[in-house]
Amino acid sequence: MKDAPEDKNQPPRPQRLYSGGERPFDPEDLVMATGADVTPERLERAKRMIEEKGAAAIEAYLP
Repeated sequence: MKDAPEDKNQPPRPQRLYSGGERPFDPEDLVMATGADVTPERLERAKRMIEEKGAAAIEAYLP
């Protein structure tokens, strides 16, 4: 089966979708995934969450 031709007016679709923990992420990524502004306090909290929970810390916010 051949794929349908792409609409040139649409942005390209990714070849592969990733969940939150499949790629490296840092505390700033985690804070932004929560929808909050990045502050030093939130970065420290995110750093602790990553140390405690690993990839599960960001997977709670991303698919």
